[in-house]
Amino acid sequence: MTVRRREIIFVEAYDPQGAEGYFRLFRSAWKRSLNVWQLTGNLGDLMIDSPDQAHWNVELAGPNWRTSTRYNFLRQERIIRGNMSQPMMRQLPRAFRWMLDDLFSGTLFRIFRASWQFGLVLIYFQTLLLLWLLIAASCGAVAALAVHPLLGAGEWIAGAAGLASALAGFVAVRPFFAKHHVIQINNHWPYLREFGRGVPNSLDISIEAGAKRLVEIARAKAVDELLIIGHSGGCVLAPAIVVRALEQEPELGRLGPRVVLMTLGSIMPAVALHPRAEKARQILRRLALEPSLKWIDCQSRKDVLNFWNFDPIKGVGIELSERRSNPLIWQVRFRDMVSPEAYRRLRFNFFRLHYQFIMGGERRASYDFVLLTCGPFFARDWAENPSRTFGLIAADGMLATQPTQAGEPQPAQEAANPP
Repeated sequence: MTVRRREIIFVEAYDPQGAEGYFRLFRSAWKRSLNVWQLTGNLGDLMIDSPDQAHWNVELAGPNWRTSTRYNFLRQERIIRGNMSQPMMRQLPRAFRWMLDDLFSGTLFRIFRASWQFGLVLIYFQTLLLLWLLIAASCGAVAALAVHPLLGAGEWIAGAAGLASALAGFVAVRPFFAKHHVIQINNHWPYLREFGRGVPNSLDISIEAGAKRLVEIARAKAVDELLIIGHSGGCVLAPAIVVRALEQEPELGRLGPRVVLMTLGSIMPAVALHPRAEKARQILRRLALEPSLKWIDCQSRKDVLNFWNFDPIKGVGIELSERRSNPLIWQVRFRDMVSPEAYRRLRFNFFRLHYQFIMGGERRASYDFVLLTCGPFFARDWAENPSRTFGLIAADGMLATQPTQAGEPQPAQEAANPP
């Protein structure tokens, strides 16, 4: 049984590039996948439907199969850009409250225990913010010390000169720190902490819009498969969207389409590890016990911005007495997707590597984002046996009934899906 019609709701990372930028990423991945898998198809234009929604249509085909996909993109760019454009005098206190709260609540220690790589990344961005302020303060101190003896100025004049120089230094080096995602990351995490505790904030707008669209698609019963895909920070919102949709339509997973939640490179564990993140843990608990849909959590060992080999339920302290249904862990190897030369370039660019989950590969592998989201296989079937499913596509794009030599049957990674 193959997928002929599919709808996707994609929930982006906390990334200001928005629908236009993500469409360009997908178009590049699409071109690579067509060549690698010897497929044909058509990629429609980006269509902006509303302030909350955009979409593009995809046709993908081999010699004996064809799949049509509507790729819905949940737009958050106006929210993210608005948050990041707030005055730094407002952003800085929020960032410092987040840092200190994580430290004194023990959350940072819990994150390090779950993934020391992820913990180091958080400290890296916090340190860059402190360095930015240190540079500005140093500019101010040098100016104040220079003005006071040279001009015989009073302390208040020297102080004013120092403050002006500090502000000028802060503004002057801002492009460097913005380029290295310091504003983006330090702006994002205070909102994630509020979300985890259940404090209303701007993220709720996207959750409501996504849940409404999800229910509409499921009730229409026009597709074979319905994927809700979150990447990075989108892995915090996507589970919340599914749970909110279940509140609006308890039969969501039984209406017709196979409903699958996919989290790619999730940062949700870092949110749920806070001792007061009760809302986040309630969402995860609800999904773990929901038998009518499948949650697939994709993890990569080389991605320092996700939690490798981590149980997103038990690992955040959720104990279940009922039978557990989710998630299914899919451990993805980025090394298999690209050439050795490209992998050597990417492995130390951790932001680019983090985006490999949604980028096309340079060679055939048991994970390919375009084929996964727009091809003939049900996501659950692929995740349960990646190598076997990969082997069902022949060299000419033909869909076979038995795996080719390229893909030998291999059991799924279900370490977090006990019976």
